[in-house]
Amino acid sequence: MIVGNGPVPDAAVVIIDAADLVIRFNDCRGAGEGKTDIVAVCNTGRPALAMLGGGRWKTSAAVRQASAIWCVRAAEKFEMLRPEIERRHPDLDDLCDDYTDGFRAFAKATGRSFHVVPPSTHEEVDAGLNRFDPGEYVVPSSGLIVIAEVLAHWRQPGDRVVLAGFGHAGWEWHPFAAERRYVDDLISKGRLFRLDQNILSAFAQGA
Repeated sequence: MIVGNGPVPDAAVVIIDAADLVIRFNDCRGAGEGKTDIVAVCNTGRPALAMLGGGRWKTSAAVRQASAIWCVRAAEKFEMLRPEIERRHPDLDDLCDDYTDGFRAFAKATGRSFHVVPPSTHEEVDAGLNRFDPGEYVVPSSGLIVIAEVLAHWRQPGDRVVLAGFGHAGWEWHPFAAERRYVDDLISKGRLFRLDQNILSAFAQGA
């Protein structure tokens, strides 16, 4: 299960908790005491600084139970992006500031595994988005980067990768309309599933 920070039906909670692996994002909004195995974080800019800057994120229920921290933004990729982002969006001058070392230190100090999504995943997502008329955007969302990373490098034969809490809406400089089409294309090819009413019904029937 890859669980975004959008709304999740109450009936889905038991399915998420029954999954072999659950990935959530940043502050894991709405997770409550729900199962969390991996927390994927935006490790640059203000979101990263906010998470590392106080104890609230580190002591949240989701982070406490997670066995791994993933950083979705490779430092070298964002250093390459920095000049163009700062030229086009001077208000985002701190977007590429990298805090990977802080998350790495936290993972090491608390006995968690640690992974940084490689630049190649980001580049593959950019290339894939070009097929869906993304318009001007700054970077793909963390959710789409993690989807691509799981499908490319972590999914094993027989695994079913299911999404919940993905509304494809949020920060104006993520290409959410194109991301929805990107995800729908993966679903049409059977590589990805959404936790929709069909899956809820099948689970209820013991499938």
